[in-house]
Amino acid sequence: MGLALESLIPSPSPRTSAKESSLSLSLSGRRIAFTTPENYGNRLSRILQLRGATPLPVPTISVGPTASTLSSLRSFLLPSCSQLRGKGKGALDSFSALAFTSRTGISSFFLALSQTPLPYPPLTLSNDPFTVSALGTDAEALHQGDPSLLTLLCPDNPSRVRVLVPDIATPAGLVKSLGNGSGRKVLCPVPAVIGLNEPDIIPDFLANLESSGWVAVRVPAYETKWVGPQCADVLVELDGNLDAIVFTSTAEVEGLLKGLDAVEWNWEKVKQRWPRMVVAAHGPVTAEGVESFGLTVDVVGENFSSFDGVLDALSSRFQDQC
Repeated sequence: MGLALESLIPSPSPRTSAKESSLSLSLSGRRIAFTTPENYGNRLSRILQLRGATPLPVPTISVGPTASTLSSLRSFLLPSCSQLRGKGKGALDSFSALAFTSRTGISSFFLALSQTPLPYPPLTLSNDPFTVSALGTDAEALHQGDPSLLTLLCPDNPSRVRVLVPDIATPAGLVKSLGNGSGRKVLCPVPAVIGLNEPDIIPDFLANLESSGWVAVRVPAYETKWVGPQCADVLVELDGNLDAIVFTSTAEVEGLLKGLDAVEWNWEKVKQRWPRMVVAAHGPVTAEGVESFGLTVDVVGENFSSFDGVLDALSSRFQDQC
């Protein structure tokens, strides 16, 4: 997502399957730009190539953990002095849930957890259930690694931890799936936004959790940063046709507009150069964010648990134009 990014899935690139091969001509001959961060964009680029398209990466933001965010995460993983004096009390035992809004949040949390020497696990032996919630196929990352994040959380009682994946892969869907908090605490590893205005998605997510009876505790797990004034250069200098541009988070749009402004361009010039260019958004939350900057969205992915949803929508749009 965005950034939060909207259920983006930079999962390890799988081998080409028969299903992927059948999609290889759905965007044949199309040049598709996308503003996705590089660590997610590599996955999107590969899927575009499998569909016969020519990818044009135009990353406008970067996402990833920093020393500061890892330190913030560790503060929730290390037991307090009072917990150390007690017995059988883990650092996360006062929480009932852990809510991830992006795969980067999961990987950052795992990095902090796996690299921090702990006197005992964050969750100790107890019958109190603990919920870990993630969006769409982001949940796959919870099981990756040896040991995995789930195993590291509570190795003494793995059955204590349950994974919750909402039917609708949005932060609002996550809140709905968690249900009434009844005053319980939920830890929310979310991005710290640097050099950009924070989109409403995370503040709204936290507010919705509070409205549902949860005590939402925000922790900066990684940074979402503008990559700088040169980010739009590859787009401005493009010689040739551009069939579509894909936005996968709200922050990417602001980053692109700032990059265009840095070279004395604007969105109107982009549309003038490529008047038939289709603007696609990876899900309704991203679409709303894109349009908040005055851009018109032509295509919205209906299945936004993976990049295939927005590319399916693009394929349908181009087929209708034929």
